Amino acid sequence: MEERPHASRSHRNLIVWQRGMALCRQIYRCTQAMPSGELYGLTGQMRRASVSVPSNIAEGFGREGQKEFLRHLRIAQGSLNELATQHELATSMDMIPSDPTTIRLIEETDLVLRGFIRSVKQSLRKTPSPSA
Repeated sequence: MEERPHASRSHRNLIVWQRGMALCRQIYRCTQAMPSGELYGLTGQMRRASVSVPSNIAEGFGREGQKEFLRHLRIAQGSLNELATQHELATSMDMIPSDPTTIRLIEETDLVLRGFIRSVKQSLRKTPSPSA
């Protein structure tokens, strides 16, 4: 069995998860201002994508092994990219105002998540294979 890529006992201790949760809360706040006709459209998509970021980090944390964790971190990265695109669309169509706080949270979460993925990948390279 592979070792865990982190010494933390809970996903809640991971800065990357904490940033994802802060972003998720911010997206819920800013999408409240979107047109009610978008509740099942772009509003719902943005909320689902934002929830997917910390959810996949938490799910991957609970899985056995670094490879599985890395796979979930990459899914979280995809959801974050999806969210950034949806946010840009919503602001460009004046559904929500461009908010520096939301943009900063998206950028910071992206930066932290990319760094964490890089760290887990390096840790995987250092782990000897079972046949060694």
